[in-house]
Amino acid sequence: MERSLLRYILKHTWRDQIAMLVLTAISFPLIYVNLEIPKRIVNSAIGGKNIPATFLGFHVTQISYLMTLSVLLLALITINGGLKYWINVYGGVVGERTTRRLRYELYQLMLRFPLPHFKTTSAGELIPMIVAETEPIGGFIGESISLPVFQGGLLVTYMVFIFNQNLWLGLAAIALYPPQVYLIPRLQRKINLLSKDRVTTARQLADRIGDSVAGSAEIRSNDTYALESADISERLGKIYAIRYDIYKRKYFVKFLNN
Repeated sequence: MERSLLRYILKHTWRDQIAMLVLTAISFPLIYVNLEIPKRIVNSAIGGKNIPATFLGFHVTQISYLMTLSVLLLALITINGGLKYWINVYGGVVGERTTRRLRYELYQLMLRFPLPHFKTTSAGELIPMIVAETEPIGGFIGESISLPVFQGGLLVTYMVFIFNQNLWLGLAAIALYPPQVYLIPRLQRKINLLSKDRVTTARQLADRIGDSVAGSAEIRSNDTYALESADISERLGKIYAIRYDIYKRKYFVKFLNN
């Protein structure tokens, strides 16, 4: 199995990723026109200024020009929505298909573990690795390449549109990007480390619960219910503290973006 998740994604989904990138690239010109038409509706059609004598080869009045632009805007919104819908569905299918393959390969690897390893690792720790922990990966696989390209292309499209309207407005729009580029990756790195810590702690919790289920008779006979409950409570508290820290950092990043 590939050591890098991105390399694994490219190995098994590169054709699908290219198809999604093509669909994503098609949407950028449409998005730009989608920004341009409302400007013309407000400035020309509604304001009654610089109305062309003909539009798309037909003679137009102010009302017909307004109606034509409105219909074009509705058509573009529908097309862009359809493209986004198809990209999302396609990405979901790719993600689920690749997750199925990943789970199968992990199961095969688990069967090849040395026998002594099964004595030190419980089923409660192995099962989440194959089932629960691979679940978020499915969504990531489907949008790992197309989503960053779409978001980056969307930003570039907006910036080109704004700069075409006014240079100083464009400069004002990008003024805060340098500090964001410096701070946000560093904050995200810490969030990623906390997420890894949360996964490890959750595995240990699952392992401990499995031990409690297997040893339920001994727990009752030795009256160690309170001791077992305290141990689980401590582990739950640790997961809570980690997630609380993740939320604080995650939404602080959003605060900086806003």
